Amino acid sequence: MYVSNLVSSIFSMVFIIFAIGTVGYLLGAIEIKGLSLGAAGVLLAALLYGILASYVPSFTVGDKEIVLFNADLKAKFSLISSLGTVMFVTSVGLIAGPKFFRSFNKSTMSYIYMGVIIILVGSAVTVLFTALDKKLSAEMAVGLMTGALTSTPGLSAAKEVAGEAADEVVAGYGIAYLFGVLGVVLFVQLMPRILRVNIDEERARFVAANTIEIKPLTRAVRKVDPYGLLPFFMAVALGCVIGAIKIPGINFSLGNSGGCLVAGLIIGHFGHLGGIDLRIDKPTLNFFRELGLALFLIGAGVPGGVNFIDNVRLSYFIYGAIITLVPLLVGYLLARHVFRLDLFNSLGSITGGMTSTPALGALIATSGTDEVTAAYAATYPIALAFVVIASKVIVLAL
Repeated sequence: MYVSNLVSSIFSMVFIIFAIGTVGYLLGAIEIKGLSLGAAGVLLAALLYGILASYVPSFTVGDKEIVLFNADLKAKFSLISSLGTVMFVTSVGLIAGPKFFRSFNKSTMSYIYMGVIIILVGSAVTVLFTALDKKLSAEMAVGLMTGALTSTPGLSAAKEVAGEAADEVVAGYGIAYLFGVLGVVLFVQLMPRILRVNIDEERARFVAANTIEIKPLTRAVRKVDPYGLLPFFMAVALGCVIGAIKIPGINFSLGNSGGCLVAGLIIGHFGHLGGIDLRIDKPTLNFFRELGLALFLIGAGVPGGVNFIDNVRLSYFIYGAIITLVPLLVGYLLARHVFRLDLFNSLGSITGGMTSTPALGALIATSGTDEVTAAYAATYPIALAFVVIASKVIVLAL
């Protein structure tokens, strides 16, 4: 009885989350020839847990049933994923906000073009596969596309119009998501090595070229709390409002992730509300960003692992990998050779265009500077809008 009660108490939702995080960061710390998964190791641990749970959703110890995954836990993991997403993108917005609007110029259009082109290329490859493979349904194809581009809002949009075939969309997302994350994470680490870039010298040039003087506030302000929780909560609340606004006609909204990014940029830009200081220390934002990333990967990875085994097909996995790689490579070539962006801004805009939250975390670690968030923040909203629209159009048109 004691053992069964102990095991039942251990396998709580809190234990599962933190155990996955522990294993994930240990996996992420493993380096092979200088490459590591970093925070994406958490995704791998979450997927492995989900795969285990798909085989053994529950087991009995004594008279106690231990549940590894069911509908109730699925809803909880979805909440964890949503919470992690808004924490991450809000932090990114608040970090980039003080410089984002001040740096807006003609070159910023390059980021907008990048967001549009990357999604259009991914959509074109997806449509091509549906034409070549008559057994590939539009719903499965769009699921593969949203997984390959790691776009949860795109997934939600596709499910909305898929009706009874929504499960196919979710299955495709789960199949392509793993490579969608790991592919971009490894790409931003590999490119500087392939190009034989001296990271310290590249960082110095990048920071010098992208440094913008931030003027101090011209009025007396006071902090309401020492850690900046008020402005952070305010940014998330405002972001949810912004994200809920729908554009008439196309029924598009930014959702919580896009809305919180915009709200973070706005609050980070102004830095105060009347006499209230809305600035947050960089170490605090870095902590929120990393914690949000970990929660997002756990919340999205576990359900993805559960769906992975039942629905995986080698051909579908290959389709998803190609949908990740083609926009990734096209985007990089355009950024470097057409828009003439430097290496870090090129990679930053690619992580935004691929709507890849984990890849931005990897790029920050690789580059050693938070300044790369500006390119991500400039590209992400337009890419987010286009992937949502594309997901709906492909399902309805095909």
